[in-house]
Amino acid sequence: MLLHLSIRDFAIVDRLELEFRPGFTALTGETGAGKSILIDALSLTLGDRAGSEQVRSGAERADVTAEFAIDPLPGIGDWLHEHALEGDPNRLLLRRVVDSNGRSRAFINGHAATINQMREAGDRLVDIHGQHAHQSLLRPEAQRLVLDSHAGLAALAEETGGAHREWQRLRRARLDHENNAAARDAEREQLGWQLEELSRLALAPGEWEAIQSEHGRLAHAATLMEGVRDAIDSLSESENAALGVLSGVLSRLRPLTEFDGSLRDTIAVLESGEAQLREAAYALRHYADRIELDPKRLRDVEQRLEAVHNAARKFRARPEALPELLASLRARVKDLEMTADLEALAAQEQAARSRYGELAARLSAERSKAATKLAREVNAAMKELAMSGGRFEVELRSLLPDGSVAGNEQVEFLVATNPGAEPRALAKVASGGELSRISLAIQVITSRAAAVPTLIFDEVDAGIGGAVAEVVGRKLKTLGGERQVLCVTHLPQVAAQAREQWSVSKGSESGSARSRVAVLDQKSRIEEIARMLGGVAITATTRRHAAEMLGLR
Repeated sequence: MLLHLSIRDFAIVDRLELEFRPGFTALTGETGAGKSILIDALSLTLGDRAGSEQVRSGAERADVTAEFAIDPLPGIGDWLHEHALEGDPNRLLLRRVVDSNGRSRAFINGHAATINQMREAGDRLVDIHGQHAHQSLLRPEAQRLVLDSHAGLAALAEETGGAHREWQRLRRARLDHENNAAARDAEREQLGWQLEELSRLALAPGEWEAIQSEHGRLAHAATLMEGVRDAIDSLSESENAALGVLSGVLSRLRPLTEFDGSLRDTIAVLESGEAQLREAAYALRHYADRIELDPKRLRDVEQRLEAVHNAARKFRARPEALPELLASLRARVKDLEMTADLEALAAQEQAARSRYGELAARLSAERSKAATKLAREVNAAMKELAMSGGRFEVELRSLLPDGSVAGNEQVEFLVATNPGAEPRALAKVASGGELSRISLAIQVITSRAAAVPTLIFDEVDAGIGGAVAEVVGRKLKTLGGERQVLCVTHLPQVAAQAREQWSVSKGSESGSARSRVAVLDQKSRIEEIARMLGGVAITATTRRHAAEMLGLR
C-alpha cells in the first residue's frame, strides 16, 4: 500500500509530506483547492505524462517521490530483480523529477528507470479511477478492457491478439506471393548472375585494404630499398654515421663529469638517443630484408585490383563494400526461396488461423460467462444506486469469420434506464447522472477483483447526491476494509463514511497560490462536513447534522 508521498514544487504545491494509512481516506476541500493535484502528483510517479506546466511557477523543477509497502505483494520482488531495480525488500520508492523545460527523469529505488518500467511498477501498486472514467466507458475498447480485466482474461486476450496478428501476417505474405510471382521470378534471375559474378570475385572482408597496401610496396620496391639503405648508411655504416658521431661525443663528455656532475643529465639524454638510434637502425635493416623485387607478384596484384574496381563500378558500390553486398544478396535469395513454396506458405497460414481460432474460442467462452456475471453484479449495484427500474447487459457481437486482434466478438455495454425499455448502447441512453452511477457501480465491482493494494477514486461521485451518495460512501467503506482506498470527493455523505478525512485548502504566499493538506481530528472534521453540507455560513444545525452523519460510521 501507499505509505508516503513527498511533493516539491508541483503545480501550486511548494512542499508537502503526506503519510497514508490503511482503509478508506477521503480528500475534501473547496473547488480549486488542489485535491486532484495530489492525485496528479502521485500519477506522475506511476508513469503519467510529464510537462513543464506541472512545475510550480518560479521553480527549476518538480520532484515527487512515492513510497509503497510491497512485502505482501506477490511477484513484484521478482520483477524488480529481473530489471536490476532492487532496494529495500519491504519498500519501493518511485521518484519522478520534471525540469522547467518539460524533460523528466524516472527513478525506482534510486536506480534510473524508463517511463515504461515506472508504469509497469505502478500498475502493480495503484488503480486510479478518474473523474472522467465514465466518458472513456462509452468507448467499446474501454468496455472490452473492463470485462477482460474483471474476468482475469487480459493474458488470454493478449495471446489471442498475437495469434491474430501472426495469422494476418502470413495471409498477407501468401497474397503477396500470389500477386507478385512474376516480379519475384525476375528478381531471382537478376540476383542469380549478380551472385555468380561476386562469388567468382570472392573478395574477402579486409582484402581490398590489404592488396592496396601490398601494391604500394611492390610498385615502389626499388625506391623503398634505395631510401632505406641510404638511411641505414647515414645512421650506422658510413664514415660520418650518426651513431659514430654520437658515440664520439659521449666518449668526450663522460670524463668531464669528474669536474661537473651536472653534465650527467645531458649525457643520459644523449645515451637514450643513442639507444633509440641503434633500435631504429636495426628496424630498418629488418625492413630492408623483407623488401621484395617481384614483378610477377606485382602483375598479379594489379590484375586483382582491376577486377575489384570493375566489379565496384558495375554494382555501383565502394570496393571495400563488395563482401557485404554479396552477403545481402545471398540473404535476399534465401528470403525469396523461403516464400517460393506457395503450398508451404498456405499451410503455415492455415496453422496460424487454427491457433487463433482455438484461442479466440476459449476467450469467447470465458467472456460469455464473465458477461453474465458482470451484468448480474452491476444490476444489483444499480438498484442500490436508485436505478431499480434499469437493466444492464453485456452484449458480445460476433466478428466472425475473420475475428480481430480483440477476439471473435465486440464487447458493448447496453442499458435500459426505465422499466420495460429495450437496452441500448450506453452512449445513446444514459444521462450524465445515470452514466456517473453506472460507471461508479462498474468501477467498484471491478476494483474488488483487482490485485493492486491501493485504489484511488478521483471525484467519481460527480452527478449524484442524497441517499445515493450515502450508498456510494458505504461501498467505498466496504472496499476500504479489504484494501487502501483514497477518494477525492465533494459529497459529505461519502466523506462521512471514511475512516480518515483530509482537508485540502488553497492559500496565498508571496503573491502565489499554495495548496495545503491537513489531517482532520473529530472537531475539525465536523466543521468540514458542515461546510460541505451548508456552504460558507455554518450553523449549529449543520454542525449537528454533520455530527450525526459521522456517527453513522
